[in-house]
Amino acid sequence: MNLSGTIDFRPKLISALRNYSMSRLKDDLIAGIVVGIVALPLAIAFGIASGVTPSIGLITAIIGGFLVSALGGNSVQIGGPTGAFIVIVYNIIAVFGLQGLAIATFMAGLILVVMGLFHLGTVIKFIPYPIVVGFTAGIALTIFSTQINDFFGLGLTNVPSEFLPKWGVYFQNFGNISLSTLAVGIVSLLIIVGTPYISKKLPGALIAIIVMTVAVYFLHMLFPGFEVETIGDRFSNMSNEIPEPHGFELSMATINQLMPSAFTIAVLCAIESLLSATVADGVTGSRTNSNTELIGQGVANIVVPFFGGIPVTGAIARTMTNITNGGRTPVAGIVHTIVLLLIFLFLMPLINYVPMSCLAAVLIVVAYNMSGWRTIIGIFKAPKSDISVLLVTFFLTVIFDLTIAIEIGLLLAVVLFLRRVMENTQIKVYGEQLDVAEGTEATTHEVLDVEPGVEVYEIDGPFFFGVATKFDEMMRQSMAKRSKVRIIRMRKVPFIDSTGLHNLETLIKSSQNVGIHVVLSGVQDKVRETLCHANIDKLIGEDHICEHITKAVEMANAIVRNAAESE
Repeated sequence: MNLSGTIDFRPKLISALRNYSMSRLKDDLIAGIVVGIVALPLAIAFGIASGVTPSIGLITAIIGGFLVSALGGNSVQIGGPTGAFIVIVYNIIAVFGLQGLAIATFMAGLILVVMGLFHLGTVIKFIPYPIVVGFTAGIALTIFSTQINDFFGLGLTNVPSEFLPKWGVYFQNFGNISLSTLAVGIVSLLIIVGTPYISKKLPGALIAIIVMTVAVYFLHMLFPGFEVETIGDRFSNMSNEIPEPHGFELSMATINQLMPSAFTIAVLCAIESLLSATVADGVTGSRTNSNTELIGQGVANIVVPFFGGIPVTGAIARTMTNITNGGRTPVAGIVHTIVLLLIFLFLMPLINYVPMSCLAAVLIVVAYNMSGWRTIIGIFKAPKSDISVLLVTFFLTVIFDLTIAIEIGLLLAVVLFLRRVMENTQIKVYGEQLDVAEGTEATTHEVLDVEPGVEVYEIDGPFFFGVATKFDEMMRQSMAKRSKVRIIRMRKVPFIDSTGLHNLETLIKSSQNVGIHVVLSGVQDKVRETLCHANIDKLIGEDHICEHITKAVEMANAIVRNAAESE
């Protein structure tokens, strides 16, 4: 993690506009309009499911989506509220209220900007896939469970936020199912699922909302007893005015309380946006500037809380819709936000008539698509460690919450990484003869004779704390042999950490105390710089740090022979 060189912030919009053309504008306009239509029901549904109003979902998609397209590092990324944040946003509102959500989102935006400034865009991509699949599947199941009340029309007002108590309440109240509400939900599901069989370009969610809203309106007119809860029934008549910016109070106590939630939002946003960008790059052949993308996402999440918005990130489904409809520059993303703005300003009253069970059906389909059950089946054929990580992350997400799941998931990622590095890092011991070309592609082999009393150890991999401990244990076992010289071959050591330095220093001192010479061989430039900075060169003697194993063996053999002659 380093802030080296210039700040890596180069929005794709700037480079896209340099060679822009009317034909490209036409394609971006068509793609932007289609994506705006597709994003409408999702923004409304995600807003309601997160515990805020539909208008807040739209405001988030408009302002956040615009900033992601204008400042991001991917040409086709579409930003806005996504299903992944439903669980964490709902829990934050339940505990800290809307003020707490605004502060957490603002802090998450700052974290994302810092991550981009410190060039962490590529690091995020190295989070193990089973962890991503695990908490994505957990989020999907949690989203599905939150929609049961509206889909079946149970009429519950105080549903527990925890997964197990929630389903306990559902089972106790399944006798209160509203058949009319359930019928609307089932028909909505059928429309959403069946639309792609007619045309894959038609937005099934929007068609379901339009058809069922009209159907419920006329059925209520014809049969007054036909009651299905709508958005207007739950949220009253919503305003179509963009809220004025407002601030919020920050204190150290509030920051400390909300930091875990803010960190979760930031990490989830980084993972989802960069995953979406990676998928888009694979289709379009473009290349995302990951650090710029994080900064753009961060700015969006810094700004939206001032308008009451919820967290913003890159949306894979909307991004792919943008690509398949011809969008190739950030202009398409900006057009999509203009479409949403026009709908917000002029068609907001009609949204009041949308049935809640229809929106529940939309989110159930979203949850199904998020679940990735085919991927999970594939991972179950992988090593047991990957399966264990997936299951742990999944159950932590479902039973506890996403904050704990991401924190434990990242810890598991670090542990797995260290374990695999340790497994791949080998410490070899050579005796009487040493093949210089071993471990290389060289066809000419030079075999060196090693005098008795000389031990050669080769470290193949990073010399960090895990490997350093392993090496230290090996050295302690060999101390009883009373060799005269120990050669440590470091040609394949790319870096050494403080623990490795400490263990190496301890080895040198303990060896010198019993009259054993230590010689280092093949030290890479960066590692040598670290050793010199720690004064290892002065401790061991600069002549005992050799560029090549041949010189190291010659020196060691000479030391042994001189010792034998002096005896």
